[in-house]
Amino acid sequence: MPRGDLFPDIAPFETGYLPLDNGHTMYWEQSGNPQGRPVLFLHGGPGAGAGAVHRRFFDPNFWRTIIFDQRGAGRSLPLAGLTANTTPHLIADIEMLREFLGIKRMLLFGGSWGSTLALAYAQAHPERVTGAVLRGIFLGRPIEVDWFLYGLQRVFPDVHAAFANFLPEDERHDLLAGYFKRLTNPDPAVHGPAARAWSIYEGSCSTLLPSFDAVSAYAQDPSALGLARIEAHYFDHGLFLPEGGLLAHMHQLRGIPAEIIQGRYDMICPAQSAFELAVSWPLARLTIVPDAGHSALEPGVRLALIAALERCRALT
Repeated sequence: MPRGDLFPDIAPFETGYLPLDNGHTMYWEQSGNPQGRPVLFLHGGPGAGAGAVHRRFFDPNFWRTIIFDQRGAGRSLPLAGLTANTTPHLIADIEMLREFLGIKRMLLFGGSWGSTLALAYAQAHPERVTGAVLRGIFLGRPIEVDWFLYGLQRVFPDVHAAFANFLPEDERHDLLAGYFKRLTNPDPAVHGPAARAWSIYEGSCSTLLPSFDAVSAYAQDPSALGLARIEAHYFDHGLFLPEGGLLAHMHQLRGIPAEIIQGRYDMICPAQSAFELAVSWPLARLTIVPDAGHSALEPGVRLALIAALERCRALT
């Protein structure tokens, strides 16, 4: 019988901090069944961090759920740190965590930037991946970054105007440069307002219908700084992805099954990317939720994600 909604709140059975390189420290936690099937949650952003609600996608009787905050994000330290913060570093961090926890193979679960990182990790270490459940697909291509920075004004002209008008008029021709300059300024009076403006813009476009709760969550200090600064850093460097992008390396995943969940009206990560990914991945099943935007917490998306996880129970 299909489950109706998220699982109840659950506390981790283990938490810790794992020292990395270049002064970074990773927060990690495990919840659910210590002897269960391992699943690794990859949060979005980059820089958004994970939260308690993310544990609730996973049946605690079946899954051993591993959640961590990526470099500079959430509870990892230093907050919003950009030194040695690249996609290859994050892939290496996942490998370090996997080895530290004694996990041989695991299911990957990620949305938005989490789908990007899941694909990058799986292409680097396909032998460590049993399958993937991915949502709100972002492939990190220039056209997708350009859509986020400029294309969204076609659907959210008022929200985009507030985002652009935060900058002086003579800087609005290059929104990324204008924001990145402020977000990397050490003065909180400079980077704080820029981080809130960036994060409110993203939160305002993330749901099918306006959601005060979503916008408020994105705008909270200090998490807004982690999201905005790291996101701008990654955008400014082409997401640190391999030559040719992720689609050029899909042959690495030919034996790995996947569930792709996509909101039809996802404005942050339009459905074209999910469709192109599914076409290039023979073992992928694409589910388009007809009444949803980008957020994993929209009713149709979360139900589709839970159903996808149920179908993944047999993967070993």
